[in-house]
Amino acid sequence: MDKSGDNPPPEDPAAASTRDGKRRRVRFDKDAAAASRATHQRVKTARKRTVQSARWLERQLNDPYVHRAREDGWRSRAAYKLIELNDRFKFLRPGDRVVDLGVAPGGWAQVALKHGAAAVVGIDLLPVDPIAGVTLVEGDFLEDGMADRLIELLGGAPTLVISDMASNTVGHKQTDHLRTAALAEAAASFALDMLAPGGHFVTKVFQGGSEQTMLDGLKKGFTSVRHAKPPASRAESVELYLVAMGRKAS
Repeated sequence: MDKSGDNPPPEDPAAASTRDGKRRRVRFDKDAAAASRATHQRVKTARKRTVQSARWLERQLNDPYVHRAREDGWRSRAAYKLIELNDRFKFLRPGDRVVDLGVAPGGWAQVALKHGAAAVVGIDLLPVDPIAGVTLVEGDFLEDGMADRLIELLGGAPTLVISDMASNTVGHKQTDHLRTAALAEAAASFALDMLAPGGHFVTKVFQGGSEQTMLDGLKKGFTSVRHAKPPASRAESVELYLVAMGRKAS
């Protein structure tokens, strides 16, 4: 899955990270911001590089979250989104059994492990480089029998389902929204069906209105449903995150 939020730069030069099991918040002051502007690297188009590719590469080279992720050992800058969401909502718990839908490249799975998850299973349509402590499955979580396989690998029903999936964008706002909304709905359906009582669910959605039927189902199935935009999500991005906590017993 394309995780479009991983690649662009953040709107806020603030990053949250973990090191040696301690949470810390890193803020870039005005001097650091000025230094960043002074050292801003520009990328020119080349024979085999499109304008869009050059812009993406320039964002990566000048993104403080990308640099911090490399320093802290995260697979992607998206790890900070989950860290920041958890700082607010506290859904990551020691001993969790976690399913990461659309796990590539693996930053969210790493964060879950760092917070003491007992088992993490990640599934993606794409192959993913091995992650120590994470069981990876290449396939579609909607396939018949896949849910049972994931539960077997976890050793029980998941207590947390996370999804940072986004469809490949085509540049048409409404189409991109509808395609990512469909992924969020599928993830929500999976969470409602598979989560153990008391479990939590976190997924990416796009601004412009989550599907009401999905929200209605989540509000019936969870004690709390909230939307949030973490600082690591850039201001111009239309992505939001939906956090549903406390799966009600059926």
